[in-house]
Amino acid sequence: MDHKGNILIVGGAGYIGSHIVKLLAKLGYNCTIFDNLSTGNKEAVLDQRLVVGDLLNKNELDDLFAQNNFDVVFHFAALSIVPESFTRAVAYYQNNVVGTFNLLETMLKYNVKKIIFSSTRATYGDPQYIPMDEKHPQNPINPYGRTKLIIEQMLNDFHHSNDLSFIALRYFNAAGASLDGLIGEDRRVETHIIPLLLQAIKNDTTFKLFGNDYETTDGTCIRDYIHVEDLAEAHYLAMQKLDQYCGFINIGTGQGTSVQEMITMAERVTNKKAHVQLQPRRQGDPAILCADHKLATEILGWTPQYNDLEIIISSAWKWEQRKWSLKG
Repeated sequence: MDHKGNILIVGGAGYIGSHIVKLLAKLGYNCTIFDNLSTGNKEAVLDQRLVVGDLLNKNELDDLFAQNNFDVVFHFAALSIVPESFTRAVAYYQNNVVGTFNLLETMLKYNVKKIIFSSTRATYGDPQYIPMDEKHPQNPINPYGRTKLIIEQMLNDFHHSNDLSFIALRYFNAAGASLDGLIGEDRRVETHIIPLLLQAIKNDTTFKLFGNDYETTDGTCIRDYIHVEDLAEAHYLAMQKLDQYCGFINIGTGQGTSVQEMITMAERVTNKKAHVQLQPRRQGDPAILCADHKLATEILGWTPQYNDLEIIISSAWKWEQRKWSLKG
């Protein structure tokens, strides 16, 4: 799709969705955000059009598509907290699976057949080899990952039966904030390491380190962190390829960062000391998770630009300070 078009961003008021909205708007696309604001923030969409609605309400979806002519849909509206998915499995299946089915059914009804889906490396489960490529066996170990895998299979089936064109991006660990400091992570319940670490440093409270006896260079877990602006760029590039490619693509940097390296860099960026409290390992935490992103480079022409750890932490710190000032 070379011309500037009408884009629907479902879940566009959330952390990742809002960064895609910001990029697409800057590039001249006409963006409509559909979000129930259960985890998103209306401030995050900046000056773009927001329709408050829920994927579980078919009438709201019908009205949305009847009144607009969308070229492409981006879908980010998922419940995504792994520990919570064990205790709220019904809500996760309802929101993620049923909600996505409702969206796809409505899209097909209105002959909208292009979608970029926010998937996850959680569909792979425990790593059988590192780095993990798209051919890695999929055996998710939590309800969240299972809901995403079901959606991936649904997309594939709808592609074959209804000519749906899709690219599902399997993210590793999204991190950082917009480089201008305008938007970033702002959840009611925070589970991601960088905001938790920066909030602990800022508030002079303890940061919990879950295990330091893993088989890694410094004993702490290693993860593949991708700057959210790089992630946004990957979505834009994926949209350009919907006519030529259909399938699943990993989005990660291919390089790992340990929790200890993260702590050291956060102390350097903030010029403050982190009070680290060692905790037992969390069940189900692999020592290393790292992406093979060769397919993203080959298919999308995508290469991460901001994978330097200092850039990631600095952008997140800039946003955290702005967020606190906005909240007084």
